[in-house]
Amino acid sequence: MDTKVLTYRTIIEKDGKYYHGYVPSLPGCHTQGDTIEETLTNLKEAMEGWLEASRDLGWDIPKDEHIETLQTIILPMSSKQAYA
Repeated sequence: MDTKVLTYRTIIEKDGKYYHGYVPSLPGCHTQGDTIEETLTNLKEAMEGWLEASRDLGWDIPKDEHIETLQTIILPMSSKQAYA
């Protein structure tokens, strides 16, 4: 069996006391967790379920066409600047 590697952007945001994770290229594929690590684990399971259901329904598997580069940029700001 041929193994194909799929790469998708995932976004995790703090939502109150939980974390919410979702995959922009897989509509409706989202989850939550108490920690970032738990959310990542849950998100991987959600993605696997989403892709399996799509295959079973005969849907095309979307590609994440928006991945060119993904970086985190940290901007140091004083508290005065951050809350202006």
